[in-house]
Amino acid sequence: MKGFLFLGLFLFFLVPFSSSQLVPAESRILFQIQQFLENPPVLQEWNKWTNFCFLPQSPSLVITCSGNHITELTIVGNKKSPFESLKSSSPQALSGKFSIDSFFTVVTKLSSLKKLSLVSLGLWGSLPAKISRLHSLEVLNISSNFILGEIPSSIVNFKNLKSLVLARNLFNGSVPDLKGLKILEELDLSGNNLGPKFPSLGDNNNNLVSLNLSNNLFRSEIPNGLNKFTHLQNLDLSSNKLVGPMPSFLFSLPAIQSISIAKNQLSGALPGSVSCSNNLKFVDFSSNLLMGKLPACLGSSSRNRTVINVWNCLSSTSTKSQHPHTFCEKQAIAVKPPPRTSDEKEQSTVKLGVVLGLIAGIVVVVGSVGLLIFFIVKKVVRNRVEGYKNDSFALEKNSTLSKTADGGNARRTMRMVSLGLPPYHVFTLEEMEEATNSFDPTNLVGEGSQGQLYGGWLRDGSVVLVKCLKLKQKHSPQILQQHMEMISKLRHRHLVSVLGHCVATYQDHPNTASTVFIVLENVVNGSLKDHLCDWRKRDVLKWPQRMGITMGIAKGIQYLHTGGVTGNDIKLENVLLDETLTARISSYNISLPPKVGSESPLAGPDQFTSAKEAEKEDIYQLGIILLEVIIGRPINSQSEAEDLKLQVETALAESPSKLRALTDPCIRGTFAYDSLKTTVQIAINCLEKEPSRRPSVEDVLWHMQYSIQVQEGTTNSGNLSGNQSGKLSGNLNNKFY
Repeated sequence: MKGFLFLGLFLFFLVPFSSSQLVPAESRILFQIQQFLENPPVLQEWNKWTNFCFLPQSPSLVITCSGNHITELTIVGNKKSPFESLKSSSPQALSGKFSIDSFFTVVTKLSSLKKLSLVSLGLWGSLPAKISRLHSLEVLNISSNFILGEIPSSIVNFKNLKSLVLARNLFNGSVPDLKGLKILEELDLSGNNLGPKFPSLGDNNNNLVSLNLSNNLFRSEIPNGLNKFTHLQNLDLSSNKLVGPMPSFLFSLPAIQSISIAKNQLSGALPGSVSCSNNLKFVDFSSNLLMGKLPACLGSSSRNRTVINVWNCLSSTSTKSQHPHTFCEKQAIAVKPPPRTSDEKEQSTVKLGVVLGLIAGIVVVVGSVGLLIFFIVKKVVRNRVEGYKNDSFALEKNSTLSKTADGGNARRTMRMVSLGLPPYHVFTLEEMEEATNSFDPTNLVGEGSQGQLYGGWLRDGSVVLVKCLKLKQKHSPQILQQHMEMISKLRHRHLVSVLGHCVATYQDHPNTASTVFIVLENVVNGSLKDHLCDWRKRDVLKWPQRMGITMGIAKGIQYLHTGGVTGNDIKLENVLLDETLTARISSYNISLPPKVGSESPLAGPDQFTSAKEAEKEDIYQLGIILLEVIIGRPINSQSEAEDLKLQVETALAESPSKLRALTDPCIRGTFAYDSLKTTVQIAINCLEKEPSRRPSVEDVLWHMQYSIQVQEGTTNSGNLSGNQSGKLSGNLNNKFY
């Protein structure tokens, strides 16, 4: 008997013991997360007997409990993000059924979470502001996914946050002010499309140990405020467009160990008095525009320190790995640095001030006359172009002018066009009849193989389009509702968004649908085809505007492909332009399920092969549009497209003058030759006969951004001309891969 008692006590202490069990609600939440993530391999063994608090930890899965609540959840999948798959494989997002808003509604119910890591899981969509409900969060890592749009400003509500990692996603726009995150130790925003303004980190965030902003679109000087980050050990600002001088204080930060500022546009000479921290082990400032001699602590005499300085214009190192001095001088001229700070402006001598004062008196008189002439001319030009003024070409997401309903101009960003949409709504048949005046023929605006398109007015006064899809096969209303729910998530600033739908059923068969009415937002400025076919509108579309439009089309295609929507009818007539000349794709695939009980083609498991082919067909159509905006007219057949491709390919190889001769006369004198050349090369690659040789939409966007930045640099330098030779730096490799 004593032996059995001893054995029982031994087994009791051998089994892990918890003072309390995980509350059933949080167990249910974990199973919901498993379903949202489409049962990834790391979660496949979960079942109703799983004791989550005692699962063995691994690099792919960590669940930590305190009391009867989950305090840490780490899930690492195997899906490649766009950043990781540019050169090696196809990106892998979750299917069209996934809703990031619903997903985080569930996740945020784990209110005791201190650490949340969701990595390489294929999450896609805009990060919802509700994530800030996790008040206790100390670590947030959602890297290597497909999360797009702007970083929500609610992120600053994490007062206990020590680590924020949003790397390798599709975030864009400005970074919200992070100075409220006073105890932040790690910030990693690398591998996104953020910019152009350098993030505001505040002056009191001196707890920061690691800062990684590499592979973004930041275009500004490195702020002097970084000199207050006395605990900073690792700094990576590489592969951006940073300009201005190299701040010497970076090398002497007391805790700094590693600095990478490679592949930027930093210029000027490093001061000879630069001192380096004893902790500094690695420095990389290669591929910039730096000149002069290396300071002693960064030279070859430095020990236990790796310094990479190639492809600058430095004179104290091997010339085989440096550009000539004139290269950096010319490139620095093409880079427009931001305005100098007030502190820098005050560093002038009294003698210089007197001279400038004398000059200023003359300039004031001459300048007053010049300004008067300038404003008169500007007013005349503004009256002539009226509502066509647009800067959608800029990567920096500047505000654009748009016409309001009362005819006035209102400032708003491109993103607000999408965010201003009303919530998705399921309409009744009576509402559809009321909106279209009982489908009055006078409201019919188009008719195609899928059905009719009517203009209409909702009860709130907004103008919409109603697409009527007649169903040739029997469909259950439930399947159609699920399908339309997926389509309702497709909202993007470069799509004509679906505002709602209505499913009509047969009167004698109420469980079988007969017609689906899809309510679309109305874009009133006509199609891209309208603008290219009307010489007055075409003349407004100079090269910067055309680049902005085609970039918008590519971003819309990228968003659709990320959500698994392929086989879209991308044509000139199906690309609409709003008041700001922002491109809006109106023809994305909203085909219906083929039969009763079938799942949506947006999420079908057997669609991989056809979806891949459909992706490449979209890329081919994008190539056609690129050629059309270059030559300034529609292409009417595939044979004509092949002939034009051959012509531009031959002209590209022979001479700049021959290539210019093929362009629309309306854009001559408004493009940088290297920008045109890059866009032509993109079009040629998109029009490859073999689909597998066509680039991905991510590759297209990458090189289109290069083309736009070349255009910007040339415009800012004042050297823009349709006759320039096109010998700018950083020429694009003719191959995408």
